Amino acid sequence: MILLNPRIEIDLMKIEENSRLLHKICQEYGIEKLTGVNKVCCADIEVAKAMLRGGIEMLGDSRLENLQKIREAKIEVPLLLLRLPMLSQVEKIVQYADCSLNSQVEVIEALSRAAQKNGRIHKIILMIDLGDLREGVRPERVLSVIEKIKDLSGIRLVGIGTNLTCYGGVIPTVENLTLLIELAKKIEEKYQLTLEIISGGNSSSLQILQEGKMPQGINHLRLGESILLGRETIARNIIPGLYSDAFTIYAEIIEIEKKPSVPLGIIGQDTFGNSPVFIDIGEHWRAIVALGRQDVIVEGLQPLDSRIKIIGASSDHLILDVNACAQELEVGKEIAFLPSYGALLLAMTSPYINKVYRNN
Repeated sequence: MILLNPRIEIDLMKIEENSRLLHKICQEYGIEKLTGVNKVCCADIEVAKAMLRGGIEMLGDSRLENLQKIREAKIEVPLLLLRLPMLSQVEKIVQYADCSLNSQVEVIEALSRAAQKNGRIHKIILMIDLGDLREGVRPERVLSVIEKIKDLSGIRLVGIGTNLTCYGGVIPTVENLTLLIELAKKIEEKYQLTLEIISGGNSSSLQILQEGKMPQGINHLRLGESILLGRETIARNIIPGLYSDAFTIYAEIIEIEKKPSVPLGIIGQDTFGNSPVFIDIGEHWRAIVALGRQDVIVEGLQPLDSRIKIIGASSDHLILDVNACAQELEVGKEIAFLPSYGALLLAMTSPYINKVYRNN
């Protein structure tokens, strides 16, 4: 089989096994409900199926187009819209998403109208901002928001949740997650409701979970990076037992030459408007591979061969220091990289990177 380059190889068995182990770990600590987040892979259908084989029972995505893609692939599992709904999309949201994360009363009202019009019941998780300053109602406003939405037809408030570490870097703690649980109790007592879901965040919550400090009452997590790359998202440490190499990016050498380490001539700005700085280490062997900033976040690539160092990149060329292994390389040979979450996001989005599945 001829493999086209650049490409990303996806080991579906490793994604399935990561899903299975995380599901087991979470259940042991009282987290009964997991949503597998596949947004970094643009809702890749094979990746979604691997998550489900591993025991994940709900899929989540920030893009409505991706939820539509999953539905049209006849994958019949509950779907959660992770990004706050747009008013302009409420009709499609109630069609393709079973549940959505919300913070705005006017949007919830629009979802109510759209759901009634289409004869549906759309589930709502109200997001609470516990300090990360991305989406969510401030804690002191939660009850006033509930008052406005509790009697709306066509929707059902099934839970509350929070998002941490994604914007402000605020980590999950006993204190902020306990506040979420206390808010849930106040809502249930005041309005005689039973909240099915208390969503304690994303992969960053796994650290406090494994330390045995997760407050009792949190029963749901939204996991993406931990399933796909095998790590928590506070210090990016690998979770014991998980695979961190389910995705490997390959790029082909298109030039290998011995060159100076500092450009010759007057240095101005590069393609992206930066003023580059160079360290003179003399002449050394450099390779160029057919991969660039239009395809990946270059800073998020880790060469599998530790002797290879990334020097820099333009839109279409990745320049490597291969001085330590130049004798083993030639034009046409492939260099392999492990991606960070950001690099994986761009690689899976790029139409120029071929996707190849392993162990399906």
